[in-house]
Amino acid sequence: MTFYDDIYPFYPLQRTSFIFSGRLLTIILVFFVLAVSLLLIVPGIRGKSRLFWMCRITISLFIGVVIVVLNFTNDWAEARMTTNATYKSFSNAVVNADIGLHVGLYGINVTLKGNPVVQFNETIDYNEMFTWHDTMEEEYEEALEKGLPNPILYIAEKFTLSSPCGLIFQYRYSGRYASATLWTAFCCWMLANILFSMPVVLYAGYMMMATAAFIFFSMASFSTIMNVPQCVFSIGTDSFDIEYSHSFWLALATGALCAVIGILMVTLNFLIPEKMKEAFSVGVDSYEDEDVSYGESYLNAVFLDGVKISPLTSKVMAEHV
Repeated sequence: MTFYDDIYPFYPLQRTSFIFSGRLLTIILVFFVLAVSLLLIVPGIRGKSRLFWMCRITISLFIGVVIVVLNFTNDWAEARMTTNATYKSFSNAVVNADIGLHVGLYGINVTLKGNPVVQFNETIDYNEMFTWHDTMEEEYEEALEKGLPNPILYIAEKFTLSSPCGLIFQYRYSGRYASATLWTAFCCWMLANILFSMPVVLYAGYMMMATAAFIFFSMASFSTIMNVPQCVFSIGTDSFDIEYSHSFWLALATGALCAVIGILMVTLNFLIPEKMKEAFSVGVDSYEDEDVSYGESYLNAVFLDGVKISPLTSKVMAEHV
């Protein structure tokens, strides 16, 4: 076997790498359409409650979409490094590249981007996804058959059953429990929205607090991966450690937001219960029309024969018509 433009003949040519999760795109589009549909109702709401309903819809949908999206993101934890590493097997070619490991609840995402991107007449820009629904053995074997670069194979091998690190066990179970508690938090969020539409604001506040609690439980479950002995990832002469990333901190912020909303609702319900019921009821603007003038009105004399009529204001007369 020999090179042809620095590519081994038994390696497939450049492939399309993993770019963006179709699940994430679907979730974002569904919530976007729902948000637009609900916001179209806002102009039909009268008075001061229009701004209140707009903020309520926006915040509620933000919490819901974050909870669902967190299940499918691949950056709960990550590690990055820039180093010189061997490019592919059976070759002494060394490339300078940015290597990244991104950990999600259902798998890992390994990136490799050359500095510069084009080296050895090939575009070095890889983004490969490995999931652990059952095991990673099959996906790892497929990666070997594709002839993926050595840094990607090295990181993926660390998460196989045959690896002495044993990362697959801790990461897989931590991700499963974190995902389960996130879905429970999503159910609590749905119940809270249903209760907010009823005159039971106190219980809606409790459900928002429960939503926050389950989000924190998911974070605690995922955090258990940091309590096990960390496996060293050494590529070339450098190594890196895994740290918490964007999705973890977004979950923390969303959980804190739910906790603040829940505590605020419960506290205000005890301090000003009537105002809270009025704010979250459909007839929030019912008292705004008390001083409206109804103009001149008339009584039908046919139905009032023999009836003594006392002087009435125009407003009361209108109510009797």
